[in-house]
Amino acid sequence: MNIISLLHRFIPPYRWQVAANLFFNVLSTILSLFSFATIIPVLQILFGLSEAEVVYMPLSSAATMQEMLNVLKNNLYYFLQAQIDTNGAQHVLLLLGACLVLLTGFKCLTAWLANYFMVPIRTGVLRDLRAQLYKKVVSLPIGFFTEERKGDVMSRMTNDVNEVEASIMSTLDMLFKDPIMILVYLITLFTISWQLTLFVLILLPIAGFLIGRIGRSLKRASTKGQEQNAEILTQIDETLGGLRVVKAFNAESKLTQRFLNLINATRATFNRINRRYYLAHPVSEFFGTALIAILLWFGGTLILGEHSNIDAATFIYYLVIFYSIINPAKDLSKATYGIRRGMASLERIDKILNMESSIRNSENPKQLTEFQSVIRYENVSFSYQSDRPVLQHINLDIHKGQTIALVGQSGSGKTTMADLLPRFYDPIAGRITIDGVDIREVKTFDLRALMGNVNQEAILFNDTFYNNITFGVESATMEEVRKAARIANADDFIMATPDQYQTTIGDRGSRLSGGQRQRISIARAILKNPPILILDEATSALDTESEKLVQEALENLMKDRTTLVVAHRLSTIRNADLICVLHEGQIVEQGTHDELLAKNGYYRRLIEMQQSN
Repeated sequence: MNIISLLHRFIPPYRWQVAANLFFNVLSTILSLFSFATIIPVLQILFGLSEAEVVYMPLSSAATMQEMLNVLKNNLYYFLQAQIDTNGAQHVLLLLGACLVLLTGFKCLTAWLANYFMVPIRTGVLRDLRAQLYKKVVSLPIGFFTEERKGDVMSRMTNDVNEVEASIMSTLDMLFKDPIMILVYLITLFTISWQLTLFVLILLPIAGFLIGRIGRSLKRASTKGQEQNAEILTQIDETLGGLRVVKAFNAESKLTQRFLNLINATRATFNRINRRYYLAHPVSEFFGTALIAILLWFGGTLILGEHSNIDAATFIYYLVIFYSIINPAKDLSKATYGIRRGMASLERIDKILNMESSIRNSENPKQLTEFQSVIRYENVSFSYQSDRPVLQHINLDIHKGQTIALVGQSGSGKTTMADLLPRFYDPIAGRITIDGVDIREVKTFDLRALMGNVNQEAILFNDTFYNNITFGVESATMEEVRKAARIANADDFIMATPDQYQTTIGDRGSRLSGGQRQRISIARAILKNPPILILDEATSALDTESEKLVQEALENLMKDRTTLVVAHRLSTIRNADLICVLHEGQIVEQGTHDELLAKNGYYRRLIEMQQSN
């Protein structure tokens, strides 16, 4: 991605601010030229660098632009000479000083106004990028996050976005200001002496090539550095999540050493990046000074020649303008290096932004606002990897009001089968229908609006009880929230907290017990009041007392609903209308609890294994 495509991508919403910024940058540059120009009459008249007699010249309407400029320049000298003759050199010096201060004041004002309009561009582009990235992340299917490391995704959303801000957004003002200054100054230099300027332009590409070689490897090194930052986040996340195991196995020193190796490698990478980055300024300054020295020699040769078209005062003005190009040129080269660094991060961000979602809405979606009769799995197969099938040829009817339980050993495909219903994944063969409508032909929003989920791990947010229960439900009243909490056996312990329903529950509900967290998630599902309910081992991680309260809450939730239960503890699904036993991705048995026991097959063996444990 080059800088033009980058600007075309981010800048269009801020056209008005860009136009204002460019206008004031041009005005600031022109005013700086006029302020510099005061040096010529000062040198020529006050210090006797010119002996020529100046006479007033009338301005003709038929004159060319160059002739008009010559007349204005001549008459300015005439006016200053007349002032010297009338009021003395000190008066003219004061007049020129006041003019310089006034022009510089206007220049500073316009420069500030240019930056004033740049600020909302920088902050706006950064906001847009963050919004796009967050929106994309929450829209991606769950399968994306099973393949990507969470730490790497977090790094792209934090470190890489910050690098874009530091490296690209912070240089936008240079990109809008410096090229204008360089262009205007170069035009002025050509106007003063095309020979000198042509000589400079022959030397500049040589210096530019030498400077440019420093930055070419920055992008590759920056990509490696951001990947190492992502690995740091991944290790921190794994360590915090598994701290109990780390301590139980006395693995602190092992993990610490692994972490030290990683941060030392990251430090070495960023040492190389930053050393090259900081080399840009002194190298460009060195070549700029060398150019000035060569220019002094070549300009002096022209002035001392017999047919020179430039005098000493104008040459000094030329040098002032040329030296004024060096700073924006250095800033521009620095901005180029910054953009190289930022582009590496932007490419990592774009890998997420350009990710195609495998779960897509139909171009002409069908309406499905309620569930009336039956959910049907028709010859459904699925695999995460092409050579390892997880589900094979699943056929199942779930009628309205039924409770269907999925049981089987770990890895038999129970959770995957449940995840296919809300389209967390799509089957690779077969289809799932609700009331005869293929769920792939329905908007995912409408489909999931019919369903409520209670998972093995209660997923809560660092917010209040009220906001966790009303998550995904618009404009629920406090009475409705309390009613849902009472049904879920959660109202009593919520009311016992200091701020009751406005009490914050901590990160992932860390201030609550496992049973309390699960009852909050059940209250959330009750408030949503979905016709279809998916329970994924909702009681498997609880102690006996908590399980009793949660099981009672689940029974309240399941009343008059169609429920798909992924069961780990078989004692909790004895009363299911239909129990499906999965083995290696296939339904090998189905029936009621008593019917399956009578078959003396897989189900009985599962029961006996749990009882023996």
